[in-house]
Amino acid sequence: MPVRFNHTIVAAKDKVRSAQFLAELLGLPEPERAGHFVVVKLDDGASLDYAEPGGDFPGQHYAFLVSDDVFDGLIARIRERGIQHWADPRGQHPGEINTHDGGRGVYFQDPSGHYLEAITVPYGGR
Repeated sequence: MPVRFNHTIVAAKDKVRSAQFLAELLGLPEPERAGHFVVVKLDDGASLDYAEPGGDFPGQHYAFLVSDDVFDGLIARIRERGIQHWADPRGQHPGEINTHDGGRGVYFQDPSGHYLEAITVPYGGR
């Protein structure tokens, strides 16, 4: 079997809210409870397992490679909900998307302060 990413645990202030936020924006199935986790399943079988560790934690970066259709839906939902977003990771181009490597990309934050990114073409166009 080749090496494949399976899951990661994502710290959240409110695991239900953060998991639903991601699933709704990316058009994914409703998150499921699994023990003390709330799980968002991605289309490739990997999952983000949200947990509430308590206390402070640094925001992490999670990037998603998405189809053009998913990107269209994502950016429409971001704009409909008035979610702050940027074309760049430093937030110097608010309200914009980028067109790196011939695709499209956007950065935004989740309710727990994680930095999310969606791109339609991998970096380097690979």
